[in-house]
Amino acid sequence: MPIPQLTVFRHDRGNRVLITLAGEIDLESASLVRTALARCLSDGVRTIDIDLTPVTFCDCTGLNVFLHAAQLMTESGGTLRLHHPPPTLGLILDLSGSRSLLLDDQLGHPSPPPGNVPTSTTRTPRYRAVPLTSVLSGDAP
Repeated sequence: MPIPQLTVFRHDRGNRVLITLAGEIDLESASLVRTALARCLSDGVRTIDIDLTPVTFCDCTGLNVFLHAAQLMTESGGTLRLHHPPPTLGLILDLSGSRSLLLDDQLGHPSPPPGNVPTSTTRTPRYRAVPLTSVLSGDAP
């Protein structure tokens, strides 16, 4: 079985956490994301921000992980929001009708017009100044 090409970083600030994912989120690597989000829930985190700027690909497996974690966060009185999704995930969010559940469009994350997927994957990072600590990595032996 190939090693998942995904790295997960977590930065805590009180009861708010920034998770930065780097690489590909698919069937093989989704368990890393699921584990990181489950740890946040068990640690009593109330707000999870997920920076997807360095993510190059995310399929519906990743979407399911995000939706499940968002539901659990909502049930516990917290919130989970995705920031800067890659074009593939943006399209899946639009097709599934789940964009409003995971993105805060009022904070400057507009939906692309239907059928118009951006050709450039360059996105302006939102959290670059935040120091990150690696907590999980599919690249580790």
